Order: sequence, then structure tokens, then C-alpha cells
Amino acid sequence: MTKTEVTLAGVTLKNPVMTASGTFGSGMEYAEFFDLSKLGAVVTKGVADHPWPGNPTPRIIETASGMLNAIGLQNPGIDVFAERDLPFLSKYDTRIIVNVCGHTTEEYLNVVDRLASEKVDLLEINISCPNVKEGGIAFGTNPRSIEAITSEVKKHAAQPVIMKLSPNVTDIKECAKAAEAGGADVISLINTLTGMKIDVERRAFALANRTGGLSGPAIKPVALRMVYETAHAVSIPVIGMGGIASANDAIEFLMAGASAVSVGTASFHNPYAAAEIADGIREFLEKHGIQDVREIIGCV
Repeated sequence: MTKTEVTLAGVTLKNPVMTASGTFGSGMEYAEFFDLSKLGAVVTKGVADHPWPGNPTPRIIETASGMLNAIGLQNPGIDVFAERDLPFLSKYDTRIIVNVCGHTTEEYLNVVDRLASEKVDLLEINISCPNVKEGGIAFGTNPRSIEAITSEVKKHAAQPVIMKLSPNVTDIKECAKAAEAGGADVISLINTLTGMKIDVERRAFALANRTGGLSGPAIKPVALRMVYETAHAVSIPVIGMGGIASANDAIEFLMAGASAVSVGTASFHNPYAAAEIADGIREFLEKHGIQDVREIIGCV
């Protein structure tokens, strides 16, 4: 029988496919299309220690082979999330990964502390948030900041910690090494690339925020390269994401060294995408007579 299980920091997933934070909510809408138990894990939308209203509209715009978003991590806060979303997810046979966001180290730690007593399998720390105490520069753009916040989160976390890295840096390897040095159990990447679009008829920015995060097929080659570099720079598992829309896309990331993959923007135009990719990976393994998915991880 073909084995698709993978293990991240001692947590076993039935297959290497999960959702990308911010593209799946907590799965409530998508549960109308397929059984969430088909997935290795559901990664929730970012959760803060208090409600965030997000950015003004318009905050989503299509681009060639992708989209720009400037949602601003709108979320109802940890109290609503713990009361509403976690009980819903616990009904499914899938791992629960909570994405945590904040504007200060203290805000991150408030959420991490609150989740210590909840039935959550892993925490994914979104360090692309603006650090208000450092003038709004994202935590994840400076290796020293990455190591510092990783270390602080690890002191408080009851669950294994995934550090989600930004691609908007000079050297992704140094950022990955900093997360590992801080005690990260797993690394995930990439988050969105910063981009812009201008409405020439209105002579104005297409997004109210001026810039937004580019995702979708357009960023896949960049993401694949960064995942490959990161997987060869650290000794902890890597979760790859960025433009994955098919099983072959996902398999490329696995072969590049990712131990698991996240499906994001593809779910917007095909709500079945993550489930189809999980099935497609198994079909690929069976077609090629591969007994265990781990045989292809990092094979190139």
C-alpha cells in the first residue's frame, strides 16, 4: 500500500497537503465542497490577540497569472476563534495548524499562551507582520529579529512552532538559519511577494493600500527556488508554498526538499484544489511504483 504520511516535528500528517493561511478561513466554507479529513492539515487564517479590521477597500485585484491582496490580516481575534473555529475544525480527522499574527512580540505571545490549552497540533507564526516598535518593518526581514521572536515564541509555545518566512529579503537562507537558531521546529515559505497595480483610467492605485501581496502561479518559480535553497540550508522540515495549483506543482516542491506543501490561491478559483492535489500525489506515487512519499522528498 502506498504511504503518503509525513511527519513534522513529531506530528504525523496523513498526507503532505495542507491549506495556506489566509486562503481557507478555518475551512467552514470549503467544507461544503469536500470532506476536510482528506487533507493532511488545515492552516487557519491569521489570528491576533484582538480583532483586526484589516485594510480599506479595494483590497483584492487580479493580475496576470495571480492576484494582489492587501486584506491586512482581518480577523475576529483569539476569543471568537477559540469559541467558534476550533470546535468546528475538531470535528474532522485532520491536523489543526493555527497561524498567529501580531504587531508586537507581546501580541504574538498573548495568542501563543492562549492556545497552549487548546487542541491545536502546530502553530505557524506569521512574521511578515509590521513590527510597530521597529517603525513598521516586518519582523521577518531581519535575521536578528527572526531569531529573537522565534526564541520568545518557543519559550511560551506548548505546540511545535512553524516560522513562516517572507520572500521579500535579500537572502532567504540567512533568514531560515536565523529561525532555526531561534529554535523553530519547522519553516514554511513563501509568503506573498510585495507588488503593485495602477488603474490607468483612474490614474490611481488599484489597491487602497497602494501595495499588496502577490500570489498565484506567477510566483511559483521564485517560491520553488527559495524552498530548494532553504531545505538545503537548514536541518528542520520545510513546508513549501507559492503558486501550487496541481499535483505536479506540489510534487515539484516535494522533490525540491519540502516535507509538505500548502495550497493557497488555487482554492479561490477551484475550491476542490487542495483535495484534488492530495489525491493527485497518491496517484503519481502509484503510477511510478513509489511505495512511500518520503522517497521523493528532496530527490533532486
